[in-house]
Order: sequence, then C-alpha cells, then structure tokens
Amino acid sequence: MFEFINGTELKVLINFGFSMLAGILIGIERESRGKPAGISTFSLVISGSMVFTFLSSQVDPASTTRIAAYVVGGIGFLGGGMIIKGDIKNIFNLTTAASIWFAASIGMAIGFGYYFLAIIGIIVCVLTPRIPHITKIKKSKAVPKSQNSEDDYTPPLDSD
Repeated sequence: MFEFINGTELKVLINFGFSMLAGILIGIERESRGKPAGISTFSLVISGSMVFTFLSSQVDPASTTRIAAYVVGGIGFLGGGMIIKGDIKNIFNLTTAASIWFAASIGMAIGFGYYFLAIIGIIVCVLTPRIPHITKIKKSKAVPKSQNSEDDYTPPLDSD
C-alpha cells in the first residue's frame, strides 16, 4: 500500500512532524505573549530550514555547510526586518527576531538528524522569553513613595 515510503521518505515525514511540533510549541509561547510571530511563522521557519538542510545533506553530502550558511544569513535578514526602532530607548521585536533566528537553527538540527539538540533547542527557545527581566524585578521590588513624602518634594521654580 505504501511502497513509495522508503527510508528517506520516512525520515522526511518524521522531520516534518518534528518541525511542525517545534513550531507549534514555540509559536504558542510567542502568541501567548502577544508577539507578531506565532505558530505559522515558527512552523514555516523551522520546517523550511529543515528542508534546506536535509536537501543539502542528500544532494551534496561532502559540502553540507554551504547551504546551511545561506540559511543562517537569510533568516538573519528575515529577523532583521522584524526589528522596529522606536524612539532613542525603545527597540521592538528584538526577542522575536532572535527567536526566529534560533528557530532556524532548530530546523537545521532536525534536518541534519540531531534530534536531541533540537529538543534542547526547543526547550531553550520556549523558556528563555519567560525569564524575568532584571529591570522588571527591580521595579516590582521598589516601594512606591506616598504623595506627601518629604523625599518627593520639589520646590517650585522662581518666576522672576
């Protein structure tokens, strides 16, 4: 019934399933935080990176790093396009761009057959954005001063 599925096709099916699972897990984390890149983006980036890497290992096993290097550069360009610079102190989507770049490495690990590396990468990519930022920890520990506090008093400016 499934004579067309041999070793290579089975490996491709497993790789696509694993890539989709990785994209869904990472995408859910990003969507839960209201970020612009979600399940579809991460699934496509990871699956696409896997395909390019898998093809390079099948077509030219002696030179697999050549196509892999282009994947890294191309994804860097994609991620760079996601970064938005606001005013002087605000840069938006930097973590999302880094997550896209990191997701491509997960796809490449799957494409080359390094499944354990991909699993660890998925865990890191899902958990890293959940680490509290130091500035947010400091703000939550700061005790708000009362409005009548002497420390908050600012003398009025003279209008001479």
